[in-house]
Amino acid sequence: MPRRPVGGAFQRRPEAPQVAKPGGGGEEDEASGLPPRGPRRPGGSAPPAAGGRSGGAAARARLRRRPGSHEPPPPTAGPSAGPEPPDPNTPSARGTRGRPVRAFPGGPGRHSGARADAAPTTLHPSRRTEGGSLLDVVRVAIVILDTAGRVVLWSPTAEEMLGWPSEVLVGRALEELLAEPDDQQRARAALQETLRRGSWHGFTGISDRDGVPVEVEVRMSLLVDGDGAPYVQAALTEAAALRAVERDLAVRDALFEQSPLGIAVLDTDLRYTAVNRTLAEMNGLPAEAHIGRTTGETLPERSADEVTALQRQVLATGEPVIDVTLASPGGRAGYRSISFSRMTDRAGRVLGISGTAMDVTERYRAVAKVEGARRRLSLLNEFGSRVGDLLDASMIAQELAGAVVPRLADYAAVILLQAVAHGDDLPRHGHDRRTSLLQLGVAAVQDGPAVETMLRHGARITFEDESAFGRVLRRGVPELLTGAELDAMSFPDDPKVEAARELGIHSRLVVPLRARGIVIGLMVVSRAGYREGFDRDDLAFTVELADRAGSSLDNARLYARERTAALTLQRTLLPQQVPQPAGIEVGYRYVPGSSGTEVGGDWFDVIPLPGDRTALVVGDVMGHGLRAAATMGRLRTAVRVLAALDLAPEVVLRHVHELADDLAQGPDEALLATCVYAVFDPARRILTATKAGHIPPVLVVPGADARPARSGGPLPGGAGQVLDLPSGAPLGVGGVPFESIEMEIPDGSLLALCTDGLVESRDKDLDVGLGRLISVLEQPYASIQQACEAVLDTMEQGREPDDVALLLARLGQERDDAPTAGWTLPAEPTAVSRARRLVRHTLADWGAESLTDTAELLVSELVTNAVRYASAPIGVRLTLGDLLLVEISDPLPDPPRERHASAGDEGGRGLELVRRLALRWGTRAEGLGKVVWFELADSDVQPPESML
Repeated sequence: MPRRPVGGAFQRRPEAPQVAKPGGGGEEDEASGLPPRGPRRPGGSAPPAAGGRSGGAAARARLRRRPGSHEPPPPTAGPSAGPEPPDPNTPSARGTRGRPVRAFPGGPGRHSGARADAAPTTLHPSRRTEGGSLLDVVRVAIVILDTAGRVVLWSPTAEEMLGWPSEVLVGRALEELLAEPDDQQRARAALQETLRRGSWHGFTGISDRDGVPVEVEVRMSLLVDGDGAPYVQAALTEAAALRAVERDLAVRDALFEQSPLGIAVLDTDLRYTAVNRTLAEMNGLPAEAHIGRTTGETLPERSADEVTALQRQVLATGEPVIDVTLASPGGRAGYRSISFSRMTDRAGRVLGISGTAMDVTERYRAVAKVEGARRRLSLLNEFGSRVGDLLDASMIAQELAGAVVPRLADYAAVILLQAVAHGDDLPRHGHDRRTSLLQLGVAAVQDGPAVETMLRHGARITFEDESAFGRVLRRGVPELLTGAELDAMSFPDDPKVEAARELGIHSRLVVPLRARGIVIGLMVVSRAGYREGFDRDDLAFTVELADRAGSSLDNARLYARERTAALTLQRTLLPQQVPQPAGIEVGYRYVPGSSGTEVGGDWFDVIPLPGDRTALVVGDVMGHGLRAAATMGRLRTAVRVLAALDLAPEVVLRHVHELADDLAQGPDEALLATCVYAVFDPARRILTATKAGHIPPVLVVPGADARPARSGGPLPGGAGQVLDLPSGAPLGVGGVPFESIEMEIPDGSLLALCTDGLVESRDKDLDVGLGRLISVLEQPYASIQQACEAVLDTMEQGREPDDVALLLARLGQERDDAPTAGWTLPAEPTAVSRARRLVRHTLADWGAESLTDTAELLVSELVTNAVRYASAPIGVRLTLGDLLLVEISDPLPDPPRERHASAGDEGGRGLELVRRLALRWGTRAEGLGKVVWFELADSDVQPPESML
């Protein structure tokens, strides 16, 4: 609105101090600071009268006659009729601003001052309304003037604004508050213009009762009452407060209409009452289309639900919501930040809520880019830690697929060359549709038939040369596929493509897995649904991840190849066929170290010895790898060769120890191995055992009521114990002699030999593992093979992966088809004939007459030698199995030596006959003496029926 500066019409200028004139009769006017009261018009003419009464008096009379008007009490005659001077301490005497009321001097009269007994009336309930409103900030004082400019009505707001009570000003000219003649002249001109044109407005300064100028905006309007009498209404507003409001409105207009933020005002029903242009453009609707409608009626349902929930929360609780980031509505790309706060008036009544919306797409994308980079770096580190110790291609492929879902993609597949999966050499030629691919790593955010079709683990992948798979395999360049490109993934009508379409996949990355410059597989990641498609940053990150995975996969391939070679070597060095000697039943297991550990040097062996005896061996070469496996093979060969000499167990280990330097892995590396060597004689049920720093054997003795042991029969269980053998030093260490112990074994006892991988643990004592082994073997089992499986099943989970060799032997089992006979003869010449006679009769009873002549001849020669050189009883024992075993024992420890007799010699041909006629023969130490044995074979030999 137009403004006029102070000093224009109705502006009051500084005036000279008022000086009272003695005897002038204007004491009230002088005391009040106003000009003398009465009609003052230019030229000294009086205002026009109506019916003998001035316009102002008539107006006052009419106002007094109206209902609710307050006419002051008529003055009473006499000196005592005047009002008593008001007490300056009473509220009415202090005025509306807390100042003493300055009364006009001049004696009694109805305008002589404020009434001392004045009290609030219907028109003046209080100075302030409860709660306050905008009118308390911008006060509008209403003044009614007659056509002469005299005050007819002076509102309470005018009293508050200027401090003049109505009793003082009613009936006086308003221009009396203006001291300067020029201001008065302009005031009269404004009054005439109002009477002529009907309205006028401008600015002026009016002095309050303290003489302080108050700048006000004046708006005059012509009024006509019911009798046709004209009046002028003057609305006075404090200019300073009005300018503040105008400034606030200008700020509001600038913020609301020109703000780059979208701003909205909603009522308590959450309907828009005001929307600026920015928000209208953000929502894609005109501003007028918002008014009276809710958010749910202006935005798409999915976007409106989130916003409406926030609006209701703010309206109900009063707690503002600040900077909540949501996706732009209506499928628009981008994001916006919204804030809401509750609005209340000055009385605290809830008017609604206000909200702002700001497009934060760039900020969101920048933050999302930084956060995405952080997440990608975290994913790279996490993937590296997860596959760092893996050496299995299938496990690495699965970890790779699981790492990117759901953080990077909704579906992932890792496809490898078959050569990588199996540890073979990489192909030397380029890839084409004949390349064999296996899908070994899969991950998805959901399950279902379509997912199973697209991501079946272990599926063989086929493709055409010009498909996406074929191009990436051939060129090694990653591809980002969208739209129609998704249909050309592998080959036409591929069920996996149809499944991907059913799952809503809209963006895909096909990235090569490379190693040594060769593409060894593919990584395929997909996004579906409302998730944003892949961008170039995603492609670059996936390539980096695939390169790291390619290195791990190639390491796994190389390890698998080396490990396969080591296992092959190790298996060739282990027994290819384990015999089942007479009087013993053997069960065994060999478990290579798990993936991630090289093969070790564990081995076991079962060596048949003469006299139906059996050597049981379990050993462990320290270290892993091909060299350990090769050393194990050499050590096992040495033990077998020495065992064939039928040496005592401690002698065998001593000789192996002496060969340690030749059996070592290299000139700078000493041999370090442990071993346990046991020999069982089923005829005597004697077990002879020794060990070189190895885990002691475990023996389980069946109960007294157990059935006789039979080959292939069940194990009855029993009481277990650890055999207390002299510890001995590991082979290659020396300094500790090897010692053997002999013990008689009950029929059907179970002997267990194993390596440390079965019972040792980093955090537990060896006794714990041995106790667990004993507790397992004490249980009954259907067979010795089932017992082997039960032992392996109880291996400690999470143990240090190492090779395991287990050898179980049921000792002293009953054999109905292997009769045995033995005698003790004195060292006398008659022992020879008696030995021949016993052999003849025994073989006849067994139905082996075809062996009688040869057996008699050889027994006669060996007994003759024993009688000649020995001085203690001579033992003769026959055992008929698949072969006829004849054993001649004497207490002389020196083994017999074969001589080459000349043609004239009468003796010296006994051992030569044994060598020529026997299938095998030999000698072994036994106790303090020796045993000379030989074997005879005859396919016609059949056991007697009584022995079946």
